[in-house]
Amino acid sequence: MKCTFCGKEMEKGTGKLVVKADGKILSFCKSKCEKNSIIRNPRRVAWTEVFKEQKQTKKV
Repeated sequence: MKCTFCGKEMEKGTGKLVVKADGKILSFCKSKCEKNSIIRNPRRVAWTEVFKEQKQTKKV
């Protein structure tokens, strides 16, 4: 399972699952990711996998 915010792989049975009112399931590897998901876009945070992938595609 991957973290919804940072994209890192998590072991089964770790982290936190959050179910929103609309039925969407979010999984977080640590509280840092959970807190940042409320106020930030993962594309603009340098330590996320999405940011790293986006940066590599711009170089090419």
